[in-house]
Amino acid sequence: MSPSTALRSGLVMFLLVAVLAVLLAILLPKSFFVDWGWLSGPTALLLCAFGTAKILGLPVARTLMGVLIAAVPGLLGVAVDVHWLGTLLAVIAFAVWCGFGPEPKRA
Repeated sequence: MSPSTALRSGLVMFLLVAVLAVLLAILLPKSFFVDWGWLSGPTALLLCAFGTAKILGLPVARTLMGVLIAAVPGLLGVAVDVHWLGTLLAVIAFAVWCGFGPEPKRA
């Protein structure tokens, strides 16, 4: 495992998710997330994982697979209606996944 890759991927993912969440919260009404959260949340995570892969030089397909796997522990937070906890668990699982992958092509 590469702790450096795990830490960097977790920080970049967290930053991208936070920026996107704030942007969407400003632009969209709460009712959008009530009706479409089941689709917008996973889509946002996929977009942020794609951005993380591109920024860090990680393999895109493997990184996207990692975020799909990371969504499983993330669903625990959603299941108990604490969405921020689900997002945090997903980001941590995603970082661990990336840490066990190949070294980035660039830093």
